[in-house]
Amino acid sequence: MDWQAPAIILEMRPHGEHDAIATLLAETEGRRRGLVRGGQGRRHAALWQSGNLVAAVWRGRLAEHLGQFTAELIHPAAALVLDDPLRLAMLAALCATVAGALPEQAPHPRVFAGLWCLIERLSEQGAGPETAAAGLAELVRFEVALLAELGYGLDLTACALSGVRDGLAFVSPRSGRAVSRAAAAPWRARLLPLPGFLRDPDALVSVADICAGLRLTGHFLAREGFGVRHLPLPAARRALYDRVLRLAEPGPSQ
Repeated sequence: MDWQAPAIILEMRPHGEHDAIATLLAETEGRRRGLVRGGQGRRHAALWQSGNLVAAVWRGRLAEHLGQFTAELIHPAAALVLDDPLRLAMLAALCATVAGALPEQAPHPRVFAGLWCLIERLSEQGAGPETAAAGLAELVRFEVALLAELGYGLDLTACALSGVRDGLAFVSPRSGRAVSRAAAAPWRARLLPLPGFLRDPDALVSVADICAGLRLTGHFLAREGFGVRHLPLPAARRALYDRVLRLAEPGPSQ
């Protein structure tokens, strides 16, 4: 049983001395794993990097077998962000989160499309701080969509307590439903802040908003996407939050 399709490399793990196990995401095939012969060698180093788009070929006797991957490079996203630590951290976090959250061999075309759109944005040549900020906001929106795809959608349309649709400022960490600022007073310390850009796509985005968004989606990904399988949130995703959190800290002059 063979298949071939454009695919995003999500993860590479060593297998023996020279080979590797690759995890890829294809539009119709979903998340798939396969053996890459010589995957740890220098000859394949530029190709088999997380975030790259490749023309993948999978070969195996049965669909449930590990099979083997061969591929040709289509878009070298990893190389294009290599000199930018923030964009590299974003790419690593995206790939690790999708690799760990999605079930194997289940097609998720919307996740594929959303992930590739984000990777294209991140890998744009000459992207400046504004592009990075917009990319971080899109990353949080992508994680909200990923939660919905997994069946854990957040309800950010109306207040869970009063039903109002204005002044939504928090999210219940238990139900994932929005709470208005007025209704939140007695429980404010227990609620998660809701950044404005998740409600209004035209809202200005600050570093503090990004931190709040990453904390919000990270809470539900850790509990629903990974916790149900007794797995921690990926280290790359935690590292991205820590990096953005440091950006939000006031400098010595402030």
